Amino acid sequence: MDATTKAATGIEDWVRVAEHADGQALAEPIFQRRYRASAPDFPIHVLAHCRTADGDWRPACYIHITEDDGLLLGGGVCVDDRVLRRLPFAARRQLHAVGGLYLHTLRWAMKQYGPRCDAMFGYCGDVLAERLDLAAGFRKTPHPHLLVYYPAPLPEARAQALVARAHAASPF
Repeated sequence: MDATTKAATGIEDWVRVAEHADGQALAEPIFQRRYRASAPDFPIHVLAHCRTADGDWRPACYIHITEDDGLLLGGGVCVDDRVLRRLPFAARRQLHAVGGLYLHTLRWAMKQYGPRCDAMFGYCGDVLAERLDLAAGFRKTPHPHLLVYYPAPLPEARAQALVARAHAASPF
């Protein structure tokens, strides 16, 4: 059996998440559809590609992350539901088992980038996305739409200072 017809055994058979240097070009169609604006033209671009029923790998989820001296600012999240509709049942079942494509992509980003920062922030105005962010380990801050994830414990004063910096930079 070739790779497109073999029975799937895990999410990796259907979804590949990675940072892409050329992420703006890859994310542009999804981003334009969601926000009616161009995708950011600076790093970090995280994309999840899904293998559709015809065997093609297509960009399906995008997260943009900005590095800022000890913290990461995440935003511009979008998922292409057109790609999700083209997935075979086995792929949809695997995505359901991991909480969906966005949550899977977000968890990958947290694992990948968490060790290199003091805090990761999300700016979220979507109720469903916020629920998923909280499920992944983010917490609410005193500021509307601003969520935070601390990869490691921080002194309270440092945590508050990072929240203030992220709030000053928002929306992002």
